[in-house]
Amino acid sequence: MPADPVVDCAVYVDGVRDPHEFTYAEALDRVRETGEGWVWLGLHAPDNAQMTAVADVYGLHPLAVEDAVVAHQRPKLELYGHTMFMVMRTVAYVDHDSIASTADVVSTGEIMMFGGQDFVITVRHGDQTELASIRHTLEQRPKILALGPAVVLHAVVDHVVDTYLAVTDEIDTDIAELEQDVFGTGDVHIDPVYLLKREVIEFRRAATPLAIPLHRLAEPNPWLPDEVRNYLRDVNDHLTTVNERITDYDHLLSSMLDAAAAKIGIQQNTDMRKITAWAAILAAPTMIAGVYGMNFKNMPELEWHYGYFLALGLMATVCGLLWRNFRKHGWL
Repeated sequence: MPADPVVDCAVYVDGVRDPHEFTYAEALDRVRETGEGWVWLGLHAPDNAQMTAVADVYGLHPLAVEDAVVAHQRPKLELYGHTMFMVMRTVAYVDHDSIASTADVVSTGEIMMFGGQDFVITVRHGDQTELASIRHTLEQRPKILALGPAVVLHAVVDHVVDTYLAVTDEIDTDIAELEQDVFGTGDVHIDPVYLLKREVIEFRRAATPLAIPLHRLAEPNPWLPDEVRNYLRDVNDHLTTVNERITDYDHLLSSMLDAAAAKIGIQQNTDMRKITAWAAILAAPTMIAGVYGMNFKNMPELEWHYGYFLALGLMATVCGLLWRNFRKHGWL
């Protein structure tokens, strides 16, 4: 049987968690029968049947349910009647000893949220951003929880954007490492630059599209309290900082790619000059040996007693003069 996707399900009345254990259906019945409180249901990677069962109880739109199961969605915000559906991409930094020794710098997952007047459902895919700590923190602040399900929306979005900021700090370190490699005196390895640029692009795909949903949430609307919207505007400012830093990283890595390619080209030209110089030096004795190796009869120096030593001396002299000339002009 598939694993139970329910991570936690609770009823909150006046910001305080009801101590009783509820199934997600019992929790919603309790809230609607008493007319008090709201439900927070947390799910992790539900399959289609499991998500459909939840949707039948909470009245979720089929299109949103499909997105919540399939995942791999762009960040977005959609309204289905009195129900809100939001998608966010989560990002986690992959620890590594050096940028040259890893295949990944960031890993991504997703969090979907369904929000209604008396419930909020969080659906998490991947292990990049856990939500248990958010629930625990909010439960220590009943006055905040008393504002309703919108508080959970702000808390989750704020947590996701904070992880973005943490990842940008880590990428700063990787970029500094690459700068030392590219602009240092050693050999250039261009593959790590391509790797980090690919990961920054993946990071940008997760963070940049979230700006539009956050902007919509910060606008006046009937299903978010004004106090929560004020906090969401602050989160939007943090996201703007993240997106600006990602853009800077992208431009910097493009410049590093150009610089690395130029440096590799210079290294190749230097290597070719050295190869050409040594080929020219070796060609001189080869030519002399070729002449003396023709063994024609009318070559009087072949019978000369000192001919061998003269040939060796001539080879050494020509090679020495060529080496000195190439050295003087920086070819060797």
